[in-house]
Amino acid sequence: MPVEITWWGHATCTIEDSDMRVLTDPLFARRLAHLRRRRGAVPPPEARRADLALVSHLHADHLHLPSLGALAPGTRLLVPRGALRAVSGLRRLRHLEIGEMAAGDQTVVGDLVVRAVPARHDGRRLPVGPHRSPALGYVVEGEARTYFAGDTGLFDDMAKEVGPVDVALLPVGGWGPHLGEGHLDAGRAAQALVRLAPRSAVPVHYGTYWPIGMDAVRPHEFHTPGEEFVRIAARLAPSVAVHRLGHGESVRPEVAR
Repeated sequence: MPVEITWWGHATCTIEDSDMRVLTDPLFARRLAHLRRRRGAVPPPEARRADLALVSHLHADHLHLPSLGALAPGTRLLVPRGALRAVSGLRRLRHLEIGEMAAGDQTVVGDLVVRAVPARHDGRRLPVGPHRSPALGYVVEGEARTYFAGDTGLFDDMAKEVGPVDVALLPVGGWGPHLGEGHLDAGRAAQALVRLAPRSAVPVHYGTYWPIGMDAVRPHEFHTPGEEFVRIAARLAPSVAVHRLGHGESVRPEVAR
């Protein structure tokens, strides 16, 4: 079965590989605190079907308890080490099989090997909380090696820590008019392609949620990161096939055989 990637919006994707469905940072809300889903419908029920779900860090738009609660009983869930202590609501999700990961750990699920890799991002449960859990990325290895970056900035050892990958799911924007430290914008995400040299890439984490009442504040930061990533990647990493998806759209990227 060919590897298939579906983008549901924000950082939520389904990776289908080796007859397994892997869901990244599930977020199925129409509104989250001061954010509303400005583009794309809330993902349909089929988006919640997964054998395995991955959470990259503890921010509420990545570890969203109601969305995790909507997953089917028995779904495996991997979270950063310390998350169960830092987010008490996770312990109430008794219908899920929850495991914690740190960078360098790997877990076998079916025919997949899931490897946790470092990310450069504030992994705390905001707005308050001590640094108890690292932010992570994940490499899902089956028929392809798919890197889900979560939220991260560029870092010197990125290629070494992530390793060779076929597909990179990279954040290229955010949910507000300013990106702070520890994020990739379109330009930095294109630089990540140069370092990682995947065969294919899919831009994520843009064009979905936006602060209520801020539609007129730097609106290009909401609409354009995906297009800008495609343009810059064509110049910096022309050998990488970039697939800019709409919400709910899928692609079967080329992978090494």
